[in-house]
Amino acid sequence: MISAGFSKKVDRFSVPVQYSIVIPAYNESARIGRALIEVVRSVEKNGWNAEVLVVNDGSSDDTAAIVRAFAANHPIIRLIENDGNRGKGYSVRHGMLEAAGSVVMFTDADLSSPMDEAERLFGALREGADVAIGSRWLDRGRQTIHQPIYRQFFGRCFNAVTRMVMRLPFADTQCGFKAFTRSAAQTVFQLQRIERWGFDPEILFIALKRGYQVREVPVTWGHDERSRISYLKDGIKMLEELVYIRWNAFIGSYNREVKEFVPQMPPAKG
Repeated sequence: MISAGFSKKVDRFSVPVQYSIVIPAYNESARIGRALIEVVRSVEKNGWNAEVLVVNDGSSDDTAAIVRAFAANHPIIRLIENDGNRGKGYSVRHGMLEAAGSVVMFTDADLSSPMDEAERLFGALREGADVAIGSRWLDRGRQTIHQPIYRQFFGRCFNAVTRMVMRLPFADTQCGFKAFTRSAAQTVFQLQRIERWGFDPEILFIALKRGYQVREVPVTWGHDERSRISYLKDGIKMLEELVYIRWNAFIGSYNREVKEFVPQMPPAKG
């Protein structure tokens, strides 16, 4: 079953969409406008047949208004509203399941990885991968703005613990730049249970458990000082969630049958 708050009305795009780009957004009024400009520029530059879904996670600022104004002149953009502040994991899942593309990806609103780098993920999918994940650590020479030393330390420690506990063979589980074939996205995100910061290891764990081929791809990346994650507070919570993932696996939560989720499309404009 899909979590409450997700629409289930059946409708279709008249023209199939190849790429869906999902952007979770919470109080992103300072960054979302620039992000949408860059995303639309990349879509046009690369000739992608794409839609852009911004998932507003109960923002208290002008995020939704900015997206609506931008969407009025760019029909590929659609605003999706959560029923309150539910967390990044919930927002990503909401957008990925509402997406209509045959390839579905998500990226952070700060565009720490430039949108043009998505072509590297799409290329991995064309070569046979089911899931392509951006990595900041496979080629550190691609980092344009490095994290402060303390963030690098805590980030690498968390990744090491994640690799050990979850047995995930990836250098970077937390980079918010990931792409999925539609089949993989439908399975992984319907089975996802974690709704806040710790969802990345879960979706990778599910993907491997369900037999999908996951390829890690080095991407250009630059640290944004406005990042909201707290490596102490959120790090402790994410460690708790690793245990929760293991428990879900033990009780078989990730083994259940998954059926196609049909997203609700906006009504056609007259």
